[in-house]
Amino acid sequence: MALITLTDAQLAYGHVPLLDHTAFALDAGERVALIGRNGTGKSSLLKVLAGGEKLDDGGLQLQQGLRRYYVPQEPDFAAGATVFDIVSVGVAEAKTLRARYEAHVPSEDLDALQTRIEALDGWTWEQRVEQALQRLHLDAGAIIDTLSGGTKKRIALAQALVASPEVLLLDEPTNHLDLDAIEWLQELLLAWRGALIVVSHDRAFIDATATRIVELDRGALRSYPGNFSAFEASKARELEAESMANARADKLLAQEEVWVRKGVEARRTRSVGRVARLKCLRDERTARRDRIGQVRLELDAGLPPGKIVAELSDVSLSFADKSIVRDFSATILRGDKIGLVGPNGVGKTTLLRLMLGELAPDTGRVRQGTRLQVAYYDQMRAALNLDATLIDTINPGSEWVEVGGSRKHVMSYLNDFLFSPARANSPVRTLSGGERNRVLLARLFALPANVLVLDEPTNDLDIDTLELLEDLLQTYAGTVFLVSHDRRFLDNVVTSLIAWEGDVSPGLWREVEGGIEDWRLQRARSPATAPDKPAAAPARAPRAAAAKTRAKLSYKEQRELSELPVRIDALEVEQKVIADTLAGTEIYVKEPHRVAEMQARYAQIDEELMAALERWEALRRRDKL
Repeated sequence: MALITLTDAQLAYGHVPLLDHTAFALDAGERVALIGRNGTGKSSLLKVLAGGEKLDDGGLQLQQGLRRYYVPQEPDFAAGATVFDIVSVGVAEAKTLRARYEAHVPSEDLDALQTRIEALDGWTWEQRVEQALQRLHLDAGAIIDTLSGGTKKRIALAQALVASPEVLLLDEPTNHLDLDAIEWLQELLLAWRGALIVVSHDRAFIDATATRIVELDRGALRSYPGNFSAFEASKARELEAESMANARADKLLAQEEVWVRKGVEARRTRSVGRVARLKCLRDERTARRDRIGQVRLELDAGLPPGKIVAELSDVSLSFADKSIVRDFSATILRGDKIGLVGPNGVGKTTLLRLMLGELAPDTGRVRQGTRLQVAYYDQMRAALNLDATLIDTINPGSEWVEVGGSRKHVMSYLNDFLFSPARANSPVRTLSGGERNRVLLARLFALPANVLVLDEPTNDLDIDTLELLEDLLQTYAGTVFLVSHDRRFLDNVVTSLIAWEGDVSPGLWREVEGGIEDWRLQRARSPATAPDKPAAAPARAPRAAAAKTRAKLSYKEQRELSELPVRIDALEVEQKVIADTLAGTEIYVKEPHRVAEMQARYAQIDEELMAALERWEALRRRDKL
């Protein structure tokens, strides 16, 4: 029997159903990743499964005595409480029952109490709490108010673990966690014996932990066995088939509408069966819930800056005898896409502020580039006024937005980010976490900037929007500084990393060409004990010289290498078609004006083929090193 069974479930907020007569079942030991667009109802569904919300209609059936535990996106803890007290909430029932048993109240059924306490392993709840704190490296006496978002997330997980549930429900557990913490969480969940339902947009995390993908799409739950890569392939085929079926239905409906209005002169009555079919087609089209459109992202790269954005020479900075940055040298060039990685609290934001001239170093020199226009994305959304409307947030005092040299009405611009005109005057506080992130992106992209500073932009964004943001940043002409713990996002965007290695030597930062995997490979090859004072990194000018010395291909180069043969084949086919056309006589008779155009395209393909072949050979040679 399934642990949790959802049948004919219905749930709606306003006029849009979040769950539309859908079903779901969770078996013992399953690890399910629940994915879908922002605002589709994933968190609401998780709360329903956890027992925190009720369905409008339908059934939720649980295995008898099932223990569930829900960890929300933003855990809410009592102010002033210690970590031990908060984690102990996970064993609240065991604590209460044991206290009642030890009080020896005459009216209590001590035998029943003892049985329940033993079932909950309540005699040793203190040891369980202490073991969880040690396992998660948490200070039992720390006051919750003083802790970071990442630490609070670990405390919430510790609270869930001591409860020993049979089903663990996690809502965006990787938000605010650093790379080490995310990998620790992966290992924890892989060793977890119970069942798991996790809402996440971290594709690498989903691939590592999930045994099944469940997508919430337009009120329906669709199940896909396997990892995220298998889901992507299956989903692409489904969407193509759905699009074709809808197109056929729309075409048939249009034909029938013409028929019923036009009629035939000699005919007095219409076919009753055909009219009935038309009514069915109309009803089906009305009931159809079309797939939500995609966010349309554009960036205004502003004025071109100088070639050098920032140059740091032997820079050091300390706070209260703690070395944050020591002897760091780097040259950031126009168009670089730099990822900053390291545990929470080690000084990634401080290093960024040094590069941008907002902080002065204790020693060393920082030289700024010219004509810099910097735009910031803040992971805590401090720039958002929750009481302001969407229109006022995007462009206060004006109905028009300038983006990429074109002028757009603010309503049209909001529609690009999937906000309907009806919501344009809604306050920001009514939006979900993912929707607030979209508003912040919309505001950021409305500013002309040649330097983008993105601090955890992936939190709460759905997978479709993440992939679009990746494509946008890859083609962006300006410079990008990206702080993120999303491994796949980093690998797909950055050209190099600045990685914290303070565990080797205090204040040590190292620049590495490529992405996360490149850095890990280089770190693994480094000696276990690095010298206390590392040599300053040489300036990277020009970048091409550094790139030539690299042996291993980055993720993007590997993808390019695999795609080049397809492109070369396509160019050769196109060139052959043009050659065959020009060799015939028909084009000279029917379309003589196209001859010069096709000859020019033939010559252009020659150049593109030569460039593609040379690039393929260069990448293939490096891949073999």
